[in-house]
Amino acid sequence: MIYILLLLQQLIASGTHIVAKTLTSEIPAPVALFYRALLVSSLYAIVLLFKRDKFNKIERKDWLRFILIGLLNIPINQFLFLSSLELTEAPNVAFAYSLVPAFVLIISVSFFKEKTTKLKLLGIAVAVTGTVLLLLNKGFDINNLSTKGDILALIASLSWAFYTILGKQLAEKYGAIFTTGIAMIFGLILYLPVFHFHPVEYSLSDISAKNWWQIFYIGAITSGVGYTLWYYALQKIEASKVSVFNNIQPVLTTILAFFILDNAINANFVVAGVLIIAGVIITQRG
Repeated sequence: MIYILLLLQQLIASGTHIVAKTLTSEIPAPVALFYRALLVSSLYAIVLLFKRDKFNKIERKDWLRFILIGLLNIPINQFLFLSSLELTEAPNVAFAYSLVPAFVLIISVSFFKEKTTKLKLLGIAVAVTGTVLLLLNKGFDINNLSTKGDILALIASLSWAFYTILGKQLAEKYGAIFTTGIAMIFGLILYLPVFHFHPVEYSLSDISAKNWWQIFYIGAITSGVGYTLWYYALQKIEASKVSVFNNIQPVLTTILAFFILDNAINANFVVAGVLIIAGVIITQRG
């Protein structure tokens, strides 16, 4: 059941690349993120009203960690994610996020002494190899202007790895919904100065009905449902095993792009996709 929920979470995340790419081509990324964060934080604030008894159970040392994952969540991860989509293609951003398992494993082993196995390392290596093949399949020119977007996406991916690891213990202690809700609210508060000092010209009349639906998707569905599923899975299994599912994102994103944007799928994509899925399976067995 956990793996089915993780597949659902990855489908939501992959759809986010497509939706957010269209959204940021029509309104500025800082504006899209503000309304995304405001929407999901408001929804979680309502949910937390029914869980307010848990606030008294939060240990003093954990408040700093809640603030930290809030910072990693919206002002860093989501801001860089949407900003990168303004500059590069959705599949490229999905490729960057597929490197999360490698980042998580390195961080977990280096700083948190998580045990690893040769089989788990092999699985991640196979999955990353498939990701590299996908990246080469789409083409990667270091001198291209979209490279800046790719770099922002990689930093966003790294921040998601830290968000995954630091939030795991909080989710295990306080629950996925409560932890995600606190992270969203702190994230919105910490994002407000960024939004204020990153001025953009826009008018509410410039945001179409379609844009509002897109904001609803990346807010309520992605940040609301998707993030909660992510932390719920972290309550049950190791961070490295959860994060390796990010390797599926390039496959799902490309498939969605095929049906929605009429992008072609070639033999290289099929080979790379098989490697990614094989890497996920090997890692789970590790």
